[in-house]
Amino acid sequence: MPGELIAVLDIGRANAKLSLIDVESGAITWNVQRRCTTIAGSPIRSLDVVTIGNLLLAGLAGAPGKERIEAILPMTHGAAAVWLSASGEVLAAPDYEDPAFDEFGEAYRQLRDPFETTFSPFLPLGHNLGRQIYHLQRQAPALYRACDAIMLYPQYWAWRLSGVKASEITSLGYHTDLWRPREAAYSNLASSQGWDELLPPIRAAGDELGPISPAIARITGLDPKCRVLCGIHDSNASYLCHRARHPPGERFALVSSGALTSIMTSGSDLGELREARDMLATIDAFGTPVATARFMGGREYDTIAGDSPVRPQPSLESLHSVLKRPAVALPSFSDRGGPFRGREGRLVNADGLDDRERAALATLYCALETDLVLDLLGTPCPVVVEGPLATNPLYGRLLATLRPNSGVSLGDYRGSSATEGSLFLVGRTASPQLRAATPLDLPDLDVYRTEWRADATAKLPSEDRPH
Repeated sequence: MPGELIAVLDIGRANAKLSLIDVESGAITWNVQRRCTTIAGSPIRSLDVVTIGNLLLAGLAGAPGKERIEAILPMTHGAAAVWLSASGEVLAAPDYEDPAFDEFGEAYRQLRDPFETTFSPFLPLGHNLGRQIYHLQRQAPALYRACDAIMLYPQYWAWRLSGVKASEITSLGYHTDLWRPREAAYSNLASSQGWDELLPPIRAAGDELGPISPAIARITGLDPKCRVLCGIHDSNASYLCHRARHPPGERFALVSSGALTSIMTSGSDLGELREARDMLATIDAFGTPVATARFMGGREYDTIAGDSPVRPQPSLESLHSVLKRPAVALPSFSDRGGPFRGREGRLVNADGLDDRERAALATLYCALETDLVLDLLGTPCPVVVEGPLATNPLYGRLLATLRPNSGVSLGDYRGSSATEGSLFLVGRTASPQLRAATPLDLPDLDVYRTEWRADATAKLPSEDRPH
């Protein structure tokens, strides 16, 4: 007899996906997805919550076996929130990449708590949630006065389904400027501005907010007793299942890849974090601060690999060709984050590379930057890679070659770790499927790495260089 299902609404920056997961086997039995879009408007460009809402409701209504869905979990990217009026009207759903957020950037910078208090770096545009609030408070004071609640993005969708308002720590603690990790309290900025009063009470990611509302039950045909869970930040869902399978105190690092590559390390000293290197503290689902660093791996890979309509995967032969030249990519190829933000990337000796060789160069660059960031975090520990980079045929093997004393494991890009994290939140055992990455025989790599790192870090202050 078919068993229970959970529905996971997974909203990334690029795509929104609704999946059904069999609770017993952990298998994804069905999914539907669509591209995420933004809507131009005043006072700010907005996330298209209407289209995602339609996907959610239509997907639940048409899902095979929907009568067996016993719980729904929202999981979304960070730096996003939805502003609600007292009547539940959506007043704003700011797109954090709107250039309009630059207008009050310097004034906002002066108000922020010190980095050593929040461990939240000052980021461009609206990547700090506090900067979004500050901007709208000044640019649209009437809208701000009408705001009754600021809903973190996963909890907005939980509210849409259940009618219950909540906040949750993995999103609240993700470079928002609103949280002090060591004190487990709101920042002075959030308290002094009264923003903490607009954020609903904090609940745990796996807390049941309630059953679906009668209206949702009627529209979708789901069992009225279907539970709605509070929800979680997407990278933290991946981290959660690995955190749960390691004994307390055992160190590991998770490389969660996508457009943004986020590296989260258990047990690292927050005092090692450097704001200028895009390092920060995130908060896991248990409320524990996690030393984290990021770079725009997916976007940088795309820039280096080029815009060929049919992009091949890199091969070992193409990697040997890159190393033999040697062709080099030096940071940075994105101004949106990473340890080299503000530097202009450049390609050296790369003229005439074919598409496969450019893919190999992009892969090598991402592996070298990951290796450097792990050293910045002080992490000589096992490394797990999730997301698109886990399916790249060379990335994991390069990282294992660069870090022979760590041990590198690869997850399943189809979403196993996020799936396992979802199962953990509904009380099931999390056991992600991992495979070991085998090091490569590349005698030239040590010299290449030394020269690349010397060039890449030449302009960094000595205290910000890896030890």
